[in-house]
Amino acid sequence: MPYECAFSGKKTTFGKQRTYRGQKISKGGFGLKSTGITRRTFRPNLQKVNAVIDGKPVKILASTRAIRSGLVIKPLKRKYGYTRDQKNAAQD
Repeated sequence: MPYECAFSGKKTTFGKQRTYRGQKISKGGFGLKSTGITRRTFRPNLQKVNAVIDGKPVKILASTRAIRSGLVIKPLKRKYGYTRDQKNAAQD
């Protein structure tokens, strides 16, 4: 299973961490000099959650942004919630 959000598609990205020394020219120095550039990863905040996909509860990886924004629909924990929905659907 790839480390990727099932809803928003967020995944690990790569970048660099730069280290500088010296004082800025605007502050009276000779400018910033780069003393080290190392590779690093930016990982999204993914959570393992139960979500309803195609009417069935499935465990997936979802970003916290997707969970908070309401993209993830979680299954009900008790059966009587489903029966209430079924009764309402039968009356309509």
